[in-house]
Amino acid sequence: MSANEQAMSMSAVPLSLRGPAPVRVVAGFGFWLFLLSDIILFAAFFATYAVLSGSTAAGPSIAELVDRRHVFLETLCLLASSATCGFGLLAIHRTDVRGMYIWMGITFLLGACFLTMEGQEFASMVASGAGPSRSAALSAFFALVGTHGLHVSLGLAWLAVMLLQVATLGFHPMVGRRFFCFSLFWHALDIVWIGVFTIVYLGAK
Repeated sequence: MSANEQAMSMSAVPLSLRGPAPVRVVAGFGFWLFLLSDIILFAAFFATYAVLSGSTAAGPSIAELVDRRHVFLETLCLLASSATCGFGLLAIHRTDVRGMYIWMGITFLLGACFLTMEGQEFASMVASGAGPSRSAALSAFFALVGTHGLHVSLGLAWLAVMLLQVATLGFHPMVGRRFFCFSLFWHALDIVWIGVFTIVYLGAK
């Protein structure tokens, strides 16, 4: 039977009788919905920060507290991890185990460096008396940046689990789908961080 005949025969079958969509399609669609809901969450935090960024309660402003050079290094780590994640995904498509471990391992290390530097920034601010309870502006700052850091932490835990799954299951199709979803998640975090870096750090006055 030719491709055209197959297509015609399929079109003659009602949609309700064609069976469920492939797992790959369902998983991809569901994860895109999750990402969209996450973007809405961050949009709410961005809006909150925009409204409260000037409410310092006669305390220090965000611009007086942050070190832009330090944050720039954080940004480089996270953006570089996005590139290495892409190379790792290409290695998975080639079923290159060694390449996958190298690139995804570098992704994990860069993400860990980002979190360490962010933790140092938070610790320094709290030690100077500029914690989240100091003012509404700082509450909004810690909520936005801290939520992003929490997402990065969850992403690193997810990546570690998947690396263990490859070690035990090999390049199972299920694991490949999960790596694809992880790459979408990781790139989305990079996009959100670019917004944080631009609006919160570069735009701080």
